[in-house]
Amino acid sequence: MKLAFHLAYKNLMGAGLRTWLNAGVLSFAFVVIIFYNGLIDGWNEQAKIDGINWDYGYGHLLNDAYDAYDPFSIEDGHGILAKDKQENLTPILIQQGNIYPNGRMMATRIKGIDPNQKILRLPTELLNSSKAQIPVIIGKRMAESAKVKMGDELLLRWRDKNGTYDATTVTIAGIFDSTVPFVDGGQIWMSIDQLREMTLLQNETTYLVANENYEHVETSGWNFESQKYLMREQTKLINTKKISGSILYGVLMTLGLLAIFDTQVLSIFRRQKEIGTYIALGMTRWQVVRMFTAEGGMYSVFATILGAIYGIPILWYLAAKGIGFGGMGSDMGVIISERTYPVYGLGLIFGTILVVVLSATIVSFMPARKIARMNPIDALKGKVQ
Repeated sequence: MKLAFHLAYKNLMGAGLRTWLNAGVLSFAFVVIIFYNGLIDGWNEQAKIDGINWDYGYGHLLNDAYDAYDPFSIEDGHGILAKDKQENLTPILIQQGNIYPNGRMMATRIKGIDPNQKILRLPTELLNSSKAQIPVIIGKRMAESAKVKMGDELLLRWRDKNGTYDATTVTIAGIFDSTVPFVDGGQIWMSIDQLREMTLLQNETTYLVANENYEHVETSGWNFESQKYLMREQTKLINTKKISGSILYGVLMTLGLLAIFDTQVLSIFRRQKEIGTYIALGMTRWQVVRMFTAEGGMYSVFATILGAIYGIPILWYLAAKGIGFGGMGSDMGVIISERTYPVYGLGLIFGTILVVVLSATIVSFMPARKIARMNPIDALKGKVQ
């Protein structure tokens, strides 16, 4: 076996440029696979962290009549939860309304939240401002859409529980920048006590956000959704991207492996006298097969080394500096940071190396099997089989 690897190494080194061209193509596929999967994993990790910090918390306790995907459920999707069951929970009340920035009308969701909450990263402490009669906070993209800025006053109209329309002026006390579209687009935040007073929904709550100490107990009229459940759509999107990405690096891998396969076929065709000589010197046919298989498998080793030489600096730089997406995630309704930092785990790196090595070895073995059926006398004569 040692002799087979030694001879395989000598033959590859003797091939010169052809060896490094094959290794280069395979190394490119190797680096792209690691980069793409690292980018997706980095996006996934950041999306989870941002989602938890800005919206999910450690789960939501929702009123049974409320459906986050059904805007028609907002009107009746609220109820009263006993105070003793609100420990480690932050209540949020949602109502429909309209704002009128610069003479335009915009439909919006009015969200009431405790100004002193510490679960979400929302700057709710600004809702305690005494400089404005009714302070509200909005997201950066909502502010850009409405063309308003900090300190601006807006006319807000809503309907109370009796169906009566009312309106008042609110002041923008803060504008926050979040990568989570579910807390930004088409909504404003105010004190939950203020919203309850405005809508006559005393002690009513649409849903509650849990902190890390919350332990769920079944409560009639309320349904608990865990972190994992709340992140299901993001997880599905990530998995879809991974599947679509596998098509890309599958094509690259195929090109690299096809080059190795063609090289091995040509090598066996042109080196029949050499093969016959090996057998005449006492090597068995399968020993020669192993030598040629090892020869093809070494392409993957060279590809790994070559990929590491130029891949490590590139991947390290991207992991440190990140890749800018310009906030496009909020426009698409998904959580994407303005800069995404790829994550390259050891499992990803060694898993990719294993796939590349095994694939190259299998592809090399396929044409090498022909050696086992060769007649050594014909091989020495250089006759084509």
